Amino acid sequence: MKEVLAIRWHGRGGQGAKMASFLLAECALEEGKWSQGFPDYGPERSGAPVRGFNRISDHRIDIHSPITDPDIVIVLDDTLIGKVDVCGGLKENGICIVNTQCDPATMRSRLKLNGRRLFTVDATTIALDEIGRPIPNTAMFGALAKASGVLKLETIVREIQKRFKKKFGVEVAEQNVKAVRRAYSEVKGE
Repeated sequence: MKEVLAIRWHGRGGQGAKMASFLLAECALEEGKWSQGFPDYGPERSGAPVRGFNRISDHRIDIHSPITDPDIVIVLDDTLIGKVDVCGGLKENGICIVNTQCDPATMRSRLKLNGRRLFTVDATTIALDEIGRPIPNTAMFGALAKASGVLKLETIVREIQKRFKKKFGVEVAEQNVKAVRRAYSEVKGE
């Protein structure tokens, strides 16, 4: 792994960007890595733009600030595109993963994104089908695992089972695991 891998999540309040950044940090810890996970948001209200941040490294992380030059950008809501500069600062060799019904070529055009790797997955539909709610964050973990290889899929599955079983029960944990696995298999990239 490079010195410090920086990930920035973009979503709207209620879509789970905050929880996703915390859970990703826990997954990295489970794999023996150093990690940070923290949110950045203004007025707490459903639907407002929010960001989550992660740093992952094999070494201690001494940086404590929002991420302006991410290696990976994860967009939980494609309606933010054009309203928020979701790919701002994304490194030339970076990865963008978008929850959308669009294919990667269409999304690349919408984002005006040159270079960089781009992946799309319809995480909202997956969440509705598997969980019964339009909360795409856990499905995006599957897309992240496949697109980047940052963490092992099985680590993500174990952490979701552990955390969700304790907080929401076995059924909700298994629904979220199905969403993760399905997004892992359905993500498309170029």
